[in-house]
Amino acid sequence: MYRYIGNKTKLLPHITDRIHEMIGDTGTVADIMAGTGSVALELRKCGYTVVASDVMTYSYHHLVTNLQVGEYPNFPGLITYGVVALDSEHPYQDVLTYLNGLKAKHGFFYREFSPDGKPLNGCLARKYFTSDNAAKIDAIRETINEWIEGKAITPIEESLLKHTLIMAVNEVANISGTYGYFLSDFKKNANDVLVLRPVEIYNENTEGHTVCFGFAENLAGLITADLCYIDPPYMKRQYAANYHILETIARGDFPEAIGKSGLRDWWDQHSKLCTKTRGLQSFEKIMNDIHCENFLVSYSEDGLFTLEQLKECFEKFGTVEVQLIDYNRFRSNDSKLPSKLKEYLISVER
Repeated sequence: MYRYIGNKTKLLPHITDRIHEMIGDTGTVADIMAGTGSVALELRKCGYTVVASDVMTYSYHHLVTNLQVGEYPNFPGLITYGVVALDSEHPYQDVLTYLNGLKAKHGFFYREFSPDGKPLNGCLARKYFTSDNAAKIDAIRETINEWIEGKAITPIEESLLKHTLIMAVNEVANISGTYGYFLSDFKKNANDVLVLRPVEIYNENTEGHTVCFGFAENLAGLITADLCYIDPPYMKRQYAANYHILETIARGDFPEAIGKSGLRDWWDQHSKLCTKTRGLQSFEKIMNDIHCENFLVSYSEDGLFTLEQLKECFEKFGTVEVQLIDYNRFRSNDSKLPSKLKEYLISVER
């Protein structure tokens, strides 16, 4: 997918092997803090039925694409817009070609996130994107908004297009790792032209997957699964702040850009798991409410809670086993932290 705090792509073999040991090679697995959806997609590829959720809107669109798209949609609603031909063999590519060819627009992203923009709060111009790319993002996302308002695209088609746009945006963003702040000078890839390219679609095990939107603590009581995989935030760094630009693309809105970095107001997506005062309570609520007998929790020695604290919490719900895995730390380009750390894979069986 892309560089993402806590991304588990490199741990997938460990995760899927342990799930297989715990519940076998079939069943329903809930991934309730699913992020970019890399684990959820791998679970689908392994043949499991997946229930995935997250509180971030961009994650929702990734999850819909990874779990509920089995073939590229035909975009029939865009035929009358002249975007897709009636007899088109590749309508998804036609839509991307149309969006790539739009005339640039000096809109919200150009004003708030480009060097030629003039932020409304009077701050100096921000350099998240070149001016050309920011204006292209404006044209694309506002066109998608028009299609949504005109009911010209379905929710599945919306998710696929927003997923595609986010993947393209990440290729040209002028950042060190997250969107918490921009670089002072444009790096090489940030000067590339933003281009929407077809994303890969997995076309097997297409039925029965569910995507939910919201906090895991609130959704747990509505979920029934054979195993619940939990990949929570480890530290105080809030995803809503560190990926605010992706959230704005996913929502298609025009929020106030606050401060020098242009953050949106993200308190509605503030995670209690990023706090020492309420994090363990969130774990307990999830494990108490969800209809599930098996849990697998990813955590890190970098986290807010020690392994001993986690074990004490989880032992209230069942037998606990811990697997320690050597792992490469997520680091921004200028980080001086050690590159290696221990990742915990903690299983709980009622």
